[in-house]
Amino acid sequence: MLDEIRHDFAPDSRAKAHLTILPPRPLALFGSPTAVPEALDQLRTRLQDFPPFDVELGDIEVFPGTYVIYVSIQVGFAELASMHRSLNTGCLAFKEPHTYHPHVTVVQELAPVDVLNAAQFARWRWSEFKHSRTVHVDRLTFVQNTLQNYWTDLAMLDLGSPVTRHA
Repeated sequence: MLDEIRHDFAPDSRAKAHLTILPPRPLALFGSPTAVPEALDQLRTRLQDFPPFDVELGDIEVFPGTYVIYVSIQVGFAELASMHRSLNTGCLAFKEPHTYHPHVTVVQELAPVDVLNAAQFARWRWSEFKHSRTVHVDRLTFVQNTLQNYWTDLAMLDLGSPVTRHA
């Protein structure tokens, strides 16, 4: 359903609904052939400390200032924030322009004048979803943005386990 709502606003986008743990950032060793392997090693090590957990999605809200329309997190917020703090270190450290706030982005990059109507529409569409809003988080996908602005999956990383599945 969230992918459908995203598609309502950006029909040409290939982006899928997702929870972001580490917002986009340059790697500390950007340009180095070891940047991605070192980042993966750090992720594998740190994710061993996080067992799988459930996230319950909440209501449609809007971030003030950026006008990003998103789905709030009702359950699992603290786990996601803790994971962010743990992972935003070492070669993955980055001073982000906004305080990390776990959410699922629905719409972004709208003109401010369009945000109110878009948020109302997204709320109506989300209210039509009558299934469970609970998502079991047991793995993360490590992605990289390309020059064509597409996200490429680099690796699947299991929580609570050093085992990694490559995409």
